[in-house]
Amino acid sequence: MMAGTSDARRQTGSEVDLVLLWSALVLLMMGMVMVYSASIATAEAAAATGHQPAYYLVRHGVFLSVALVAAAFAFQVPLSAWQQLAPWLFVAGFALLVLVLVPGIGRDVNGARRWLSLGVANLQPSELMKLFAVLYAADYTVRKMEYMGDLKKAFLPLAAALVAVGILLLKEPDFGAFVVIISVAIGILFLGGMRARLFAVLIVLLIAAFAVLIVVSPYRRDRIFGFMDPWTDAFGRGYQLSHALIAFGRGEFLGVGLGASIEKLFYLPEAHTDFLLAVIAEELGFAGVLSVIVLMGLVVQRAFVIGRQAVALERLYPALVAQGVGMWLGVQGFINMGVNMGLLPTKGLTLPLMSFGGSGMVANCVALAVLLRVDWENRQVMRGVKL
Repeated sequence: MMAGTSDARRQTGSEVDLVLLWSALVLLMMGMVMVYSASIATAEAAAATGHQPAYYLVRHGVFLSVALVAAAFAFQVPLSAWQQLAPWLFVAGFALLVLVLVPGIGRDVNGARRWLSLGVANLQPSELMKLFAVLYAADYTVRKMEYMGDLKKAFLPLAAALVAVGILLLKEPDFGAFVVIISVAIGILFLGGMRARLFAVLIVLLIAAFAVLIVVSPYRRDRIFGFMDPWTDAFGRGYQLSHALIAFGRGEFLGVGLGASIEKLFYLPEAHTDFLLAVIAEELGFAGVLSVIVLMGLVVQRAFVIGRQAVALERLYPALVAQGVGMWLGVQGFINMGVNMGLLPTKGLTLPLMSFGGSGMVANCVALAVLLRVDWENRQVMRGVKL
């Protein structure tokens, strides 16, 4: 507690955490460069893009611009306002998840219905729901603080809401988003004071539930078996992972050079989205991958430091929001990296702050803006400014 306060006092010379800000900005800029590199061949070959090599670069730049504008507005919103809005945002996110499943409204891509067409772009509600889940779980935990030792009062109401969200996500299907949202919500409850024994029981139940979901779903079973040994069916269920591993192998320590990837030339599916890290590994090598891991680690670490500072200042809701954002980016980043490296089964999760995708970019940047707002408010409180 005292260490968190002292750490915060040493940083009041600036308005925001510069380590967090610059780490995030470097990831965003590096992501733009690598999205362009990974997508050139795909854009040139597709009639839908007009055979323009910079098609995805331009769209990614537009998405990033929109995300930064949204982040600038989000930074102006006090955490007290976010807390009041949290239940309504969660309901709005739930409504969008319902809407995306309505025939004729939701848009199908590669057998999944996860998008709403906005004409010039597609909206993916599950990306926004990750942010809304963080805001709502933090608000719920604060309201239920005195019941944290009671399973019925502390966990079951939130569990019911998460189950409803989970059913909708699995209908799309979007198992990856479901895992991230559940992990973050349970993590926030634990940080809010849930008893360790109760938390351990819930973890066991969740693992069992995920195992059942995998067993009853043929395509999930195939992904598990393909992950365990992709080379037994390198042209089938192990295709994505085998080419990702080839990309990592070709990159060695310093990579084959920016733009010189072979795997992005129609061998590695979703090279500019889910498997962007594999292209980074091939072109920039171990050094490039390590840079991404370090920068992502700094973002997550600063989120938890800011949350600890808020706890020291007795600002519980901002603290849980900050640490919830850290868990979200950390869990999703870990899963994406694990999938690319063959440590986890293939999941449709992008690399936060880097991969191509408008909804994810907006959600990530708004989350970072909220995190920076927590830090800014912490500094104002320590200066004696009344919020």
